[in-house]
Amino acid sequence: MQIGIDSFVETPLGSGRAPGELGAERVHQLLEEIELADRTGVDVYGIGEHHREEYIASSPAVLLAAAAARTQNIRLTSAVTVLSSDDPVRVFQDFATLDLVSQGRAEIIVGRGSFIESYPLFGYDTKFYDELFAEKLDLLLQLRDQTRVEWEGKHRPSLTGQGVWPRPFQARLPIRLGAGGTPASFVRAGMLGLPLTVAIIGGEPHRFRPLVDLYREAGRRAGHAPESLDVAVHGIGFLADTTQEAADILWPAYSTTFTRIGRERGWPPATRAAFDAQRSEDGAFFVGDPDTVARKMHSVSDALGEVSRITLMMSGGPLPHAQMLRAIELLGTGVGPLTHR
Repeated sequence: MQIGIDSFVETPLGSGRAPGELGAERVHQLLEEIELADRTGVDVYGIGEHHREEYIASSPAVLLAAAAARTQNIRLTSAVTVLSSDDPVRVFQDFATLDLVSQGRAEIIVGRGSFIESYPLFGYDTKFYDELFAEKLDLLLQLRDQTRVEWEGKHRPSLTGQGVWPRPFQARLPIRLGAGGTPASFVRAGMLGLPLTVAIIGGEPHRFRPLVDLYREAGRRAGHAPESLDVAVHGIGFLADTTQEAADILWPAYSTTFTRIGRERGWPPATRAAFDAQRSEDGAFFVGDPDTVARKMHSVSDALGEVSRITLMMSGGPLPHAQMLRAIELLGTGVGPLTHR
């Protein structure tokens, strides 16, 4: 089982510092974090596209390309690319270029996005939320397999055989589909034979087993080989030398972020009791010392019928850089040997 880290490249709000100065510092820290992840044996690093004040992640491919030039082994992916509000041609070109810079370490995870800021920003109507994604995913998959594509859609101008370059270093650029809890998304991934990344950020992971089974059954019915129906998990996690320390470090950042999001979406404020419940054996969080996190990863994998990769959203809000570096080191050197064997 591969292990990884996902980030939205969070920055603190209300610091009073110039946005450019704060952003430059955070990007410098991000690259240091990815370099450390690479050195300590973490398998994959993902950056999720967001268009919000608190995140410096509107252009994952640019950040990942900077990391590619400073790393050797770690795979570099979006987590996710909001394909519905982007141009599939440009997405393919950006990640094919990243693949050249990294010499074959690029991946794309595509999704519809859990936030909708990008839709009005780029002139799309959210009433076409699913239609946009289905159409653009169809084009992206054709671009992956053909240099010259003839394609016609509703939400993007047609292609009439134009060439799309550059081509990636890998023979076939990996594309995964990111899903939350919508059954149709699991069925779509299965029917297309695409690897699946399931975002489990709360609740009990075993409750996602019927959806994962639905994905695998849809893939089987569509004639795809079982080994192509690969499942990964994106979750919330953090590591420290002791489990209590990990929880105490993560809680304030988690509380700040999810209470703010809750105000936007009508959720109640985050509570420590609910946070601690998610750290339990049946909860969704991977928080603790390396042994605790590794056990939880194996438990979740077993509950879902075996997963190939688990990536952790390691903060959920701004955390001191030194503590992030220690968490990354523990993930690579402590959890890695327990999950790779």
